[in-house]
Formats: sequence, C-alpha cells, structure tokens
Amino acid sequence: MRIGIFGGTFNPIHLGHLRSAEEVRERQRLDRVLFIPSASPPHKKHAEIAPAPHRLAMVRRAIAGNPRFRVSSIEIDRTGRSYTVDTLEELHHDHARVHLVFILGADAFREIATWKNYRRLFELSDFVVTSRPSYRETSLLSLVPVAARGEFCYRRSRNVLEHQSGHEIVFQRISDLAISSSDIRERKRRGESIRYLVSPAVENYITRHKLYEQRLGTR
Repeated sequence: MRIGIFGGTFNPIHLGHLRSAEEVRERQRLDRVLFIPSASPPHKKHAEIAPAPHRLAMVRRAIAGNPRFRVSSIEIDRTGRSYTVDTLEELHHDHARVHLVFILGADAFREIATWKNYRRLFELSDFVVTSRPSYRETSLLSLVPVAARGEFCYRRSRNVLEHQSGHEIVFQRISDLAISSSDIRERKRRGESIRYLVSPAVENYITRHKLYEQRLGTR
C-alpha cells in the first residue's frame, strides 16, 4: 500500500490543499492520503495559529466524502513540538509494510535543511515536491541541501532522484491555485467573504466558532 503523508498547520485547510492532495494521489497512484495537522510547528508563530482541536476538526470536515482521504491526530496527540522526523519514524514503525510518500511544496522543501534530522527523512519516505504558483522550473538536485547531495543519484529516464536508501524524490507540477491560509485569515479579520477559498463545511465551522475574526493572542 502506498500512503501519501500530507502534513501542515492547516490554519485553515483550504481548497488549494485539497486539490494538491488529489492531484498527487492520482499521479503517484497513492492508495490513500493521510492529512496530519501539526500541534506545535517549530517554524510558525504560535500567536497566529488556531488551537489544534479546531484545525483538526476543520480537516475532518474538509475531507469528508473523499474515501481516499484520511486524517491523523498523531502530532496533536504527541506532546511537545511537531517534528516531521518523529512522525515518520512512528508511522514507519507502526506500518512497516506501507510505502510512505511525503508531500510538500517546493518552497517548504527549499528550507528542509532547517528541519530536525532532515537527512533521516530521506531514509524513511519517498518525497513528492509540488510546484507553487509562478514556480520557475529548476533541477531537482539543486533543491536538495548541499550536505546531502552526495546521497542521491539522478535517474534521467524517470526524472527522479534516488536516495542511497532506495527512496526517491520526484517533482510534480500541480494546478496553480493562488490560495493561502494567511490570506484567508486576513479576509476574515477584514470581514470579507472566504467563500470558494475553503469548503462550505470549513467556512461554516470558522463562522460558527468565530475563528480568525481578530489576531490570535489579542482582544
């Protein structure tokens, strides 16, 4: 079984997230995509993040109806900071016969050298690096941190980077949907509509719980 791992703050989850996951699932022939909301992401300002139970609830509502999408509270249930390497180690241990495929955007992949024990990540999972709006084509190897490049071999026939562990990195261009969670939050603060940026169920949840109507951490 091939399972895509789609982690993120999802603050809130929007249609761009859902479309990206669907396109990767289809192209990479994934049996399932597992959405994993982070509890305490080390690269985010915590004052801007809605409480984890709200973000988890929004993901559940957003993916309802898609039998290939699932959500996991693995990072929310675990105490402390949410590090991807810890999550993949746990998933790898619990699902030894499952082939893991980690999904992330090219902008996030460029920063992977700042992640905890990032070189271990390539031993635990394949990677699908997705394009972002206005993304400029570049070589896959140039996205890999210099310190780790010697661990990869470029397979020209399949246009993938193969790690010495056997795992691969592949680039996938996806639909350019210029939707961001930060823009959605700002629209809510200004009292503007977020319809067609998030699913109706997520929009209703945000409205009902008065999320993002003011900056978190302020009155």
